[in-house]
Amino acid sequence: MSYYICSMLKNYYQIVIKLICIFSCFIFGVSSLNAQFLMDAIDTSRTQNENKHISFYKKYDRFRISGYLQPQFQIIESKGAKSYNGGDFSKNTNNRFMLRRGRLRFDYGRFNDSNELVLELYFQIDGTERGLVTRDFWGRYFENKYKLFAITTGIFARPFGYELNLSSSDRESPERGRMSQILMRTERDIGAMISIEPRKKDHPLRMLKLDFGFFNGQGLPATADYDSFKDFISRLRVKPITIAENIQLSAGLSYLNGGHFQNTKYTYSTILNNNIASIKIDSNQTNVGRKSPRVYSGADMQLVFKHKHSTTELRAEYWKGTQTATATTSETPFALLTEPYYVRQFDGAYFYLLHTIQQKHQFGIKLDWYDPNTLVTGKQIGQTGSLFTEADIKYTTLGLGYTRFINENLKMIFWYEFVKNETTLLNNYTSDVLDNVFTCRFQYRF
Repeated sequence: MSYYICSMLKNYYQIVIKLICIFSCFIFGVSSLNAQFLMDAIDTSRTQNENKHISFYKKYDRFRISGYLQPQFQIIESKGAKSYNGGDFSKNTNNRFMLRRGRLRFDYGRFNDSNELVLELYFQIDGTERGLVTRDFWGRYFENKYKLFAITTGIFARPFGYELNLSSSDRESPERGRMSQILMRTERDIGAMISIEPRKKDHPLRMLKLDFGFFNGQGLPATADYDSFKDFISRLRVKPITIAENIQLSAGLSYLNGGHFQNTKYTYSTILNNNIASIKIDSNQTNVGRKSPRVYSGADMQLVFKHKHSTTELRAEYWKGTQTATATTSETPFALLTEPYYVRQFDGAYFYLLHTIQQKHQFGIKLDWYDPNTLVTGKQIGQTGSLFTEADIKYTTLGLGYTRFINENLKMIFWYEFVKNETTLLNNYTSDVLDNVFTCRFQYRF
């Protein structure tokens, strides 16, 4: 009997030690990884030793848990102001404490007899005072004959652009740009994607990655897919390459072609006539059931300068295209519309200048703009008889910030945004709205 008791205690002791090792690895290992991208659970541009989460999978039964927490305090210029920096403020409030994000993530990796990754599962939830929601739930299969292809299915980030896929735990500014939030709300969608990414070290195209797939199109705010149309989304990425001593360049091209079921016969499109913008109304009955257009193109570039004790990065991204939405918003519809469909030509961009000193201090400047209707400007919006609305107003935002990295698991962000809207003839938009906002955020990560 004593033998069995000792054996049980020994097994129990081994399990406890193993759990302690796993927890320690989370605390001291996972958080030291470089910036993470939402769909780059494996970065094949790194060596095996640098891919710490792969070695973690192999050592600890191919399973890991990680997460982060973002409590913050904000002050905005006027009570009840609308904001894309964590959502609109309440009617009688110009400051607030909030839990911006609370993420808990579970990863599982399956290896074959040759120690090659075959299957990857990923589940992430977001819990805040506003509720508990699923953010990611996907599986990925790797073929290992050619070490070239992978297929991903489930709920995951759309493969479009750089900032959209940069994890919120690593992004330098508190939020993504206004354009990203409006056109790609929650960043995720349900679909299937093929990735072409050479995993052999000597492959001539090893520094390239191509993602392309089909998605429902409405994103996670939708409770179900309401039409048969799908969005085709793709991105070709050039991984960081050294172009000169201590200088690295990476870049990408993105494309989206999709649309939504048109539920009414009315289509309102902006046109130019003698350089004057107006809205053309198409009420042909054949419009019902057609595909309302949604076509985006994007390009991004990142340039990194490495100094002796610091790093400087220049980052830029530009989108343009056609968006179909409603009279009052240019946000991608997440429900079947019963009102006229508004078709607009848009563009937008952001630019970052970042300087990091000894991995402890980071200073950042970010300039971004979003013009939901490039054919109309300023005082044309709100003219008598005009059908242009607040959804056509261009916004430009200048952000200034400082980040203090306390340790591997904690950083503090101080960020102020100057938000500038076009002045129009619309009520409430005849001058710049008072919506500049300051954010102080703590981020705990494990």
